Amino acid sequence: MRAVLLVPVMAVVLVLVLALVYRALTPPSTLMLGRWVTLQPVSRIVVPLEAMAPALVQGVVASEDQRLCLHGGVDWDALWSVVDDEDGPSRGASTVTMQTVKNVFLWPGRSYLRKALEIPLALMVDGVWGKRRTMEIYLNVAEWGEGVFGAEAAARHWFGKSARDLTRGEAAMLVAILPNPILRNPRRPTRALRAIANRIQGRTAGIGALAQCVRP
Repeated sequence: MRAVLLVPVMAVVLVLVLALVYRALTPPSTLMLGRWVTLQPVSRIVVPLEAMAPALVQGVVASEDQRLCLHGGVDWDALWSVVDDEDGPSRGASTVTMQTVKNVFLWPGRSYLRKALEIPLALMVDGVWGKRRTMEIYLNVAEWGEGVFGAEAAARHWFGKSARDLTRGEAAMLVAILPNPILRNPRRPTRALRAIANRIQGRTAGIGALAQCVRP
């Protein structure tokens, strides 16, 4: 019995240690680890948040988590609004913090088990990393195409430039493909994808103080 109880305790300690390490070192995502294990290519160039176009950071807040600076890692109002969804928890209930811990510590897909694990992990890393570091990690581990991870690799892959040089339109287009980066192509966007990017760009223009916590 003692050995059985020891397993979850060791898992918690390991996550805490990794969270502390990742305050200074940017981690890979579990998708990246999976590709490395299966000998598939991975493109990722780690850069600090200040080396990314402000429009990209603002676009993520505007599109993914407008209450980022107000919640403690979990947006409880959004979470309760989808808790009865018979298809399982949706991306709409996930904060940037929850998406980050999913990418770094958990697995892809939709399930109540994963969502249940996301919540305590998000609360923990919000305290350990803070908003700015969480956003920095998110933008360095997010998938932006087949084997393309992080904003710098995405900007170079799709637009042939550094993430710091993205225009507002290019930044909005990259944010627009985040929910489905394998099927959406920002270089040859459909009319629907252009419409999504235009909406994101419009929201970004008025994001104001909602992104204050992730500014330099």
